[in-house]
Amino acid sequence: MVATRESRRSVFRRIAHQHVEWPEYDSTPLYDRSSLGGLESDVRVVSSVWFTHPDHDSLEQFVCELPLAYFRFEAHDCYESSTCYEMDTLFRVFVLKELHGWTHETPLVEYLDTHPELCERLELGTVPDQSTLWRTWNERFTRALHETVQEAARIILIKAQNADVAVPRDPERNLPDRGDDATESDPDDQVILDEAGTVTEHVSRVVFPAFSLNRGEGCEIPENAYWSLQTYLGLRENLAANEGARSFIHESTRDRTPLGHGHRDHLRDLSIPEVREMYRQAIRQLINELAETEEFFRAGIVAIDITEDDPFTGDRTGHEDEIIGTKEKNDEYAYQWATVQLVGNAVPLVLDARPVRKGESRKEIVEDLLDSAESLVHVDNVLMDREFDSQHILEMISQRGLSYVVPKRMQTSEKAQAKRLLQRGQDRYETDRKLHLGKNEWHETTLIYRRKENSEHDDHRQYSVFMSNRGGGFLSEYGYRWEIESGYRSIKRFMAATTSTNFGLRFFYFAFACLLYSIWRAVDLLVQVELTGEYERSPMVTADNTLTLLKKETGIG
Repeated sequence: MVATRESRRSVFRRIAHQHVEWPEYDSTPLYDRSSLGGLESDVRVVSSVWFTHPDHDSLEQFVCELPLAYFRFEAHDCYESSTCYEMDTLFRVFVLKELHGWTHETPLVEYLDTHPELCERLELGTVPDQSTLWRTWNERFTRALHETVQEAARIILIKAQNADVAVPRDPERNLPDRGDDATESDPDDQVILDEAGTVTEHVSRVVFPAFSLNRGEGCEIPENAYWSLQTYLGLRENLAANEGARSFIHESTRDRTPLGHGHRDHLRDLSIPEVREMYRQAIRQLINELAETEEFFRAGIVAIDITEDDPFTGDRTGHEDEIIGTKEKNDEYAYQWATVQLVGNAVPLVLDARPVRKGESRKEIVEDLLDSAESLVHVDNVLMDREFDSQHILEMISQRGLSYVVPKRMQTSEKAQAKRLLQRGQDRYETDRKLHLGKNEWHETTLIYRRKENSEHDDHRQYSVFMSNRGGGFLSEYGYRWEIESGYRSIKRFMAATTSTNFGLRFFYFAFACLLYSIWRAVDLLVQVELTGEYERSPMVTADNTLTLLKKETGIG
């Protein structure tokens, strides 16, 4: 079926509802409108939702509809003079070629010649001949753009196939970044699933005993049934405890299962300190399992951030200290949760989580989360966003012997410096700065000004300013911080639905979702190491596979 205005609107509403920052360049100062990494991420975000719409059953339709107007291809165009075909159109054409797996341009030309409607949607006035397409690929496109075309096609094939949309060829589902090392001996999907099942069974036996309801002895329903139900709720989108408990009765292999109200009552009895301690113990057990792999000890970079629950639309009377404002300057309210997560080359475990209350300082939050992180792993570098740019936070991190990279909110002096850099045409600048701590005490840091390529602005906003106590050499690591945003999207996918204002229950749902996410990433690392002898950050085991296996291991099915 043909995409309509309503079907397109439905897709992008869902993307917005999932708290996805899109386009990617808008969500991080290290991506701009010419960043191929951001383009690949956007293809992944849009295609993951697009093919779930019942009217979107065509790959060609997606290729034509994929929003590219924001992306600037000029940086990847080796031609200087004007040509007949725009780069965005040629990008779509070569993605189409990769989708079909054609190794030469001739079958692409023949296909376009026999599909005039497709040419019209691609805005091709005339079909390019074979030599034009050959020159475009080999002389006009950069090598980096070649790789993006190939990766975009692989992503589209996988997302379409996952949604039961017909595809012209099977996508390569093994690790995408292994390059020439990939061979016919790479494990297939069934081997991966079998190994994941073995690992998940072991991990669940190690991790879930860390959680306890302290119900005493003689209870007829085993405690593991409660964690089974909570895992089951995480398997279903927007499933609340009452409805979930009713479905759970039919899907579970257990003789007796918790009722929804009983499940919630037991969780409400848990204090937030108890939940946090159980969570840390579970993560400690998980880390102990990972510690036998040398891949895990590449840890060293952590990211600290605050995420918001869905906007709260009910009556928050009596809960004003818990249901606080959002990061955006609007009239919405939401629960907020803070986390510290491993990023970089390490497996991205959520090391700790905590609620955010009105009146708590950012320094308190960072100090608390770093205490937890350093009790679990070796930490070298701390990445945060600009809401943590307080000099007192930075001094505290330095006093711990840790390095940091944090963007700085631009004040009058930074704006003036950025204007001078703009006048000089200078793309990067570093300068030492002393930040006043009070009582004649100062924190020494380095300010790094970095100019965005192809910025929409013509003033100081072309620049981002970062602070680091290790100089500008660490700036490239800041890109890892944005991995925490993709982590949050998965975590919120694992959360049970609730309208309760009980702060402890709300936090438990978030913490348990963090645990499910961390189990998934740990299982993926262990499976990769077992089957390939190495760890790549692109998951080999899917989140849904892990949750399904956990469902079986906890007695749900």
